[in-house]
Parts: sequence; C-alpha cells; structure tokens
Amino acid sequence: MKRGIGFAAITLLALTVSAAAEPSAGERYFKEYCWGCHHQTAEAFGPSFRSIADKRTPAQIMAQIADPEHTYKSLGYARNSMPAFADLNASQLKALTDYILSFKDKK
Repeated sequence: MKRGIGFAAITLLALTVSAAAEPSAGERYFKEYCWGCHHQTAEAFGPSFRSIADKRTPAQIMAQIADPEHTYKSLGYARNSMPAFADLNASQLKALTDYILSFKDKK
C-alpha cells in the first residue's frame, strides 16, 4: 500500500515539474513576437513588460499590440516604431496580455 502511494506522489511531482517547465502560451508568443524589442523586466528597444503592466490596462495593452499606429498617441508616445500584430487571434492576444500583466509590480 505504501509503495502505491509513493509511486503516485512521484508521478504527480513529475507531472507538476514538467508542466511548470513548459512555457505558457503567453510566454511562447512573447518569444515569437516581442523578444526582439522588449524584455520582461529591463528596458530594451521598447519598454519592459513590467513598465507596461504598471502603466496600462489590459484593453490598452491589447490595442497597442493589435493596432499601434492608432493608439500610440493616446498612450503618450511621440512616435510609433512598433509593428501591428493584427494576425493574433483573440485568445492569443489575451494570453500575451496576461503574460505582460504577470510582470506588474506586486506593491
């Protein structure tokens, strides 16, 4: 009986570790679309995700990703150098936005 419980616990632990090691959908989209200009916590060519998350609402983040040419001025930027990612579907856009918001300071 004890052996069965031990095996179950090890199996559950292995599944938990492998799931944690797999990147989230938002992280995968970050690596595919954003990594060239943005970093999660440090300023790069574009602002860090932490900076974005601390200043923007989810709707503002989604709008800037999907249509930056029409949103940059309302967000306080003097010019736009971000490409539009209008080809992202709604679930991809939400996953990426949630990933960005995960860097918000926990003050």
